[in-house]
Amino acid sequence: MQLRRIRRAAPPHRVGGLAKPADRADSRRNMTPGQYDPIRRLVTYAAALAAVLLLWVPDSGAAQEAEVTLTARQGDLSVTGTLLGFDGSFLRIATQHGELTLPYDSVTCSGAACPDSGSFVPVLRLSGAARLGEVILPALVDGYARARQLTSDRQVGTDGHVVYVLSVPEGGPEVIRFDFHLTSTDDGFADLLANEADIAMTERPLTGEELALARDAGLGQLDAPGRLRLVALDALVPVAAPGQVVSVLSMSQLSRAFAGEVVDWARLGGRVQPITLHLGPEDNGQMQGFTEMVLARSDRVLAPGVVRHPTHEALAQAVVADPGALGVLPFGEIGNTRPLALTGPCGLRGEARPETVMTGDFPLTLPLVLYLPARRLPPAADAFLGWINTSEAQLVLRRAGVTGVVPLPIPLAQQGDRLAAAVISAGREVSLGDLQRMVRVLGKQQRLSPTFRFETGSARLDAVSRSNAVQLAQAIRDGRHRGDALSLVGFSDGLGPAADNRDLAAARAETVRDEILALLGDALPEDVTLEIEAFGEAMPMGCDDTESGRRTNRRVELWVAQRR
Repeated sequence: MQLRRIRRAAPPHRVGGLAKPADRADSRRNMTPGQYDPIRRLVTYAAALAAVLLLWVPDSGAAQEAEVTLTARQGDLSVTGTLLGFDGSFLRIATQHGELTLPYDSVTCSGAACPDSGSFVPVLRLSGAARLGEVILPALVDGYARARQLTSDRQVGTDGHVVYVLSVPEGGPEVIRFDFHLTSTDDGFADLLANEADIAMTERPLTGEELALARDAGLGQLDAPGRLRLVALDALVPVAAPGQVVSVLSMSQLSRAFAGEVVDWARLGGRVQPITLHLGPEDNGQMQGFTEMVLARSDRVLAPGVVRHPTHEALAQAVVADPGALGVLPFGEIGNTRPLALTGPCGLRGEARPETVMTGDFPLTLPLVLYLPARRLPPAADAFLGWINTSEAQLVLRRAGVTGVVPLPIPLAQQGDRLAAAVISAGREVSLGDLQRMVRVLGKQQRLSPTFRFETGSARLDAVSRSNAVQLAQAIRDGRHRGDALSLVGFSDGLGPAADNRDLAAARAETVRDEILALLGDALPEDVTLEIEAFGEAMPMGCDDTESGRRTNRRVELWVAQRR
């Protein structure tokens, strides 16, 4: 393939047109902290898109090695191109007319690269975030093998590749191979663009710029239903050394500390002690998500001198050993550090717990996502991806330290903190009667963890919420809500008149209902109801004087009651 020839010709200090960490450090010496991320991202995307465009050039020796000619079994139609993939039933080739997908049994294939369908073993190539590729997805692969009574064999390859081979026991045939390329969210996306991966593993949602590049490269709408697969939800938790007296920080304090504006714990309510900042690798998707949510949204840049660590385990150990440490770790990997709660100017307090992470109510929640291009995957790969949403897989995810996507029931009786916040922090126009009505309505139901939120400044569901809508529609279609009375309950921030906020919350709930009904072909099963309700600003989860708090408050919750 022309792409591989170009990559071999690249300077030895670069791989695929993307700088290795050492080169990135060299290139940053003359940059301010605020310049680095946009420039690196632009270089990454430009190189990846250029690689995709060069993929179509058919005149290299490598391309000739992969060249095949497909001739229709009936008729004289034939086409020549570069083999891109085979899933056991369909061939994908790159031709001068674009990418084509053809059924293998309807053509005759000639050329050295033609696959042997009799000995074919599907390979699913996944590239991206090491947290997904090292821990979470391998745990799911092993769990899937046990569930299907297959053997799983781990093989360490070269250049950051790890392969898991699933086979029928006692010397039986191979069923599927999972090829994990352990890189970063950025590089996984670049590999997807360059057709060197079938799936990109990411620790954050793709940006609008990235989605546009994918569309331009012919990968389709990566955040459309079916293209985005939510594997689990994770959260970033501020942590300190075990002896730190500070137990809670506001988002503003966290932002100012990591921007270098607050340099001593005494200014955060602690003892006189210089603050030492600790973070994971710069190309880690979760660390990128942290700087975006905590710093970029408040027009701040990361302070110089942040201590970087290669792994979360190393970061946790460093924080424990440093009395002045302030770090950020994924929920489930905080080790022996002291987790800090988050609060806002209004006094509402948020702690990372399974239910607050699964609902997205904790402000630093981030999704772990797989992005799939608009093309076929082998049936064995589709079977694995479908299994991820089972209750069996959710147990595997919990053991891996993250929360899954299967709905978690949260009865109203277990939501004392939320009810207390509703009484203390509800807007001035929210009456006692409004609160009593909310308790009467919701007291007969229980909340399910899927929660729907919207893109900033838009009436469009965000990527995670669109995935939640697909999951809910599938659950209704599969009969998992048979006999249930489902309610989509809208809430708002407290800006503006209370009556307008109730109307806005109801409109958001209607938007979610319309999305789910559209996925169901505009018809619900007879034994399921889907109603809307709205309480506006009556139950805030965050402080309205911060953007992150307002976004947390603008939500549609899913509640359920058994019909009698």
